[in-house]
Amino acid sequence: MIAVAAILSFVKAATADNRPNVVLILTDDQGYGDLSCHGNPVLKTPHLDELYQESVRLTDYHVAPTCTPTRAALMTGHWPNRTGAWHTTFGRSLLREDAVTLGQVFQEAGYATGMFGKWHLGDNYPYRPEDRGFEEVLRHGGGTIAETSDYWNNAYFDDTYFHNGKPEPTEGYCTDVWFDYAQRFIKSQIKAGRRFLAYISTNAPHWPMHAPQEFADPYEKDYGVYVGHFLGMIANIDYNVGRFRSFLEEEGLTDNTIFIFTTDNGTKTGDKIFNAGMRGRKTSEYDGGHRVPFFIHWPEGGLTGGRDVEPITAHVDLFPTLIDLCEIAPPKGVNFDGRSIRPLLEGKARLADGTWPDRILITDSQRVIDPVKWQKSSVMTNRWRLVNGKELYDMKQDPGQTNNVADAHPKVMARLRAFYDDWWAELKPTFKNIPAIHLGHPAENPTLLTSHDWMVEDTRVKIPWNQAFVREAMDNPAVIGDWNVKVVEAGDYEIRLRRWPVEADTAIDAPLPPGNDVPGEIPFRASPGNAVPAVKATVRIGDLNLDAPVKPGGKEVVFNVNLPAGRTKMSTFFTTNEGMKVGAFYAYVRRK
Repeated sequence: MIAVAAILSFVKAATADNRPNVVLILTDDQGYGDLSCHGNPVLKTPHLDELYQESVRLTDYHVAPTCTPTRAALMTGHWPNRTGAWHTTFGRSLLREDAVTLGQVFQEAGYATGMFGKWHLGDNYPYRPEDRGFEEVLRHGGGTIAETSDYWNNAYFDDTYFHNGKPEPTEGYCTDVWFDYAQRFIKSQIKAGRRFLAYISTNAPHWPMHAPQEFADPYEKDYGVYVGHFLGMIANIDYNVGRFRSFLEEEGLTDNTIFIFTTDNGTKTGDKIFNAGMRGRKTSEYDGGHRVPFFIHWPEGGLTGGRDVEPITAHVDLFPTLIDLCEIAPPKGVNFDGRSIRPLLEGKARLADGTWPDRILITDSQRVIDPVKWQKSSVMTNRWRLVNGKELYDMKQDPGQTNNVADAHPKVMARLRAFYDDWWAELKPTFKNIPAIHLGHPAENPTLLTSHDWMVEDTRVKIPWNQAFVREAMDNPAVIGDWNVKVVEAGDYEIRLRRWPVEADTAIDAPLPPGNDVPGEIPFRASPGNAVPAVKATVRIGDLNLDAPVKPGGKEVVFNVNLPAGRTKMSTFFTTNEGMKVGAFYAYVRRK
């Protein structure tokens, strides 16, 4: 009887759960001006325009100038430089394992959690979305489709993605697939009677530019393949937003679903057409690099009506705001760098009457191994932008950031520089806490290490971060990088070095033909796959420096080693008869 009563109590509680569902859509490299509702004279986004008309809009919302740091801030409510994920490659795109994520907090609060598309915060345990609170995951590897850590030969159409950690072939265009799987996830939660968090993070419109041809056709003739397919990818996103909102309406979910649309950094390509009067684009410290759209719609919560929120806000505010709106307790021991902007969204706080503070926020672009003070930085208030610690812009008078007024406002300069100095001093001790990929953990054994996560001191070097570089290995001999690794448990390990990944099933010294074409520009897989005439393979891990011969026609070289537990560095490469070193781009490490 006690068990039955407990079940009935649980069912009653679940039935009475009136908390909102959450749909968070994050697109990649789409800037503030890449929407017709923001004035773009070429691009047509009717479904996003409709959402704009019905939503509360943040008009001065800021993220990082590149993708991984923004995602780290969204997932944690912390400055990216605090999280370890301040770059996009070089081992600096891993979100520290002790960070508490949005997925974990919603999951612990009883929500079903799903993540679909681009993660870009780590492809190995314990950094994958399935390790960070998302119970249903369909994702590609790396920062865009066909990066080195992605499934081999993916090219946006009919690809194989990682479904809950396992490769799964799919049919159709990538963005369509992300939204399809999200719908499938939501339908299963409707049946189960569970509230859900659906995080749909598209790789589009990130380069390379591939859109379904019917979406690129209206733009390609006038703007060429590159820009035409960039616009076509956004048109396809718009189409998917429209059909997804129709799906929510048909399922009776619209009224009590918090629906958010935003992007991860400034435009990659759209500034060639329209940039909403801003200076800069992706990677820039000027507003065009980090001021992006943010629309939020929730009818039952009163977040409707096409209303603008003008005070400055940022990526670090999303996490505390969502748990506030969903009445979820903040995680214990976590001090957010952002704050809940619920009072702004509900129109209950204003700058004018002092019910909302004149905040100072910071963004920067740290595409380096270790963060550098003032590196491509912007210290921001509602009125001012202090850029790189030297330039000052009055955004009320000069939104295009053309007139440096630093000399005329010494007190403003002093205030903003002092804030940044304190901010930097507080964060700097955390920089040394560099994430390491775990080896030998039961949750991922074997572990696949790829050159995407190589660390080299000179970040101007082009590591083989995408599959085109891997294919061209002998044309562009790569510098050999290190992986930061953590041997979870001492014991016997097998390390298999490969020039091609397992799914390519090709010998180290064999070439690969170019892959099939797809709409748009030339895909990564179109590069010929060069043979590496290797005679020797090398593994360096900790104090071990091991060599082994490469047999003609061999697909891999296997090393059996005994490793002590702990953190260390690992590197792998092949050597030719001429003494040329070429990376072993794929290393499979298994604890026996």
